[in-house]
Amino acid sequence: MRIGVYLAKTMPLDQVLELVRSVAEAELDSMFFGQVFGWDALTLAALAGQHAPGLEVGTAVVPTYPRHPVALAGQALTTAAALGGPLTLGIGPSHPPVIENAYGVPYARPAAHSREFLSILGPLLRGEQVDVHGEILSATAALDIPAPATPSVLLAALGPKMLDIAGTLADGTVTTWATPEFIADTIAPRLRAAAGSAGRPAPRIAAIVTAAVTDDPGSVGEAVAQRTAPVARLPSYRELLDRQGLAAASETAVLGDESTVAAHVRDFAAAGTTDLLVSPIGSPVDQSRTLALLRDLRATT
Repeated sequence: MRIGVYLAKTMPLDQVLELVRSVAEAELDSMFFGQVFGWDALTLAALAGQHAPGLEVGTAVVPTYPRHPVALAGQALTTAAALGGPLTLGIGPSHPPVIENAYGVPYARPAAHSREFLSILGPLLRGEQVDVHGEILSATAALDIPAPATPSVLLAALGPKMLDIAGTLADGTVTTWATPEFIADTIAPRLRAAAGSAGRPAPRIAAIVTAAVTDDPGSVGEAVAQRTAPVARLPSYRELLDRQGLAAASETAVLGDESTVAAHVRDFAAAGTTDLLVSPIGSPVDQSRTLALLRDLRATT
């Protein structure tokens, strides 16, 4: 299992790049950036690649409704060309409050939207021409980009329909607020079956997890609970938590000493996770301890 770091929050650009350097110095596999209302994730990825050549960088995830797949394909290929290492493009439909309130775009038929988006995006990323006329999206285009470096594409997927689309048209999925048990019992079997039926390679399963190596898991847990309370009000996440028997997203956080966090990391590996994306939290000391543990685990997991 590959181990990387996931940055969800917005902070000054110099601090973002310092974190990227820390991840590279810790000899971890990847650095992924979230995107909601802060920095543009693909631009951050390009900058990260310049500061840490060879480190895989990725997005988790770029919302699809505000972007046409032709425009996103051009941006992603430009970013890939600027990197000194591989790019993973994580995309997803996001959530109704984000799309409808912020962008004024109807959040309609997310599964059909995602399927048509990928049917246009995928060929363009491979340097092919597209001529697609769907019910939601259409495109007749080809990109004039020499020798494109095709990114790996992951689709945010939690339910059966989206997992089928991720297995059929993408290289895998990226999850959040999912436990190792849910990945092993629900996400991995459905995704692998869809990929197998489509004749595609074994899919990637990138799991985002909030974690801290800390001597005060109680206080850190309270802070996580306060910060993530709105998560449970988003319909898709509420359904996910209910399916796992959880009341709140904070219950998926991994908090404790080195042995406690290491055991949970190994649980993700055993569940079939191919890429663990850790969002370090807690004090600066806690976060340093977390990175140190991840470096040790990368060599053994």
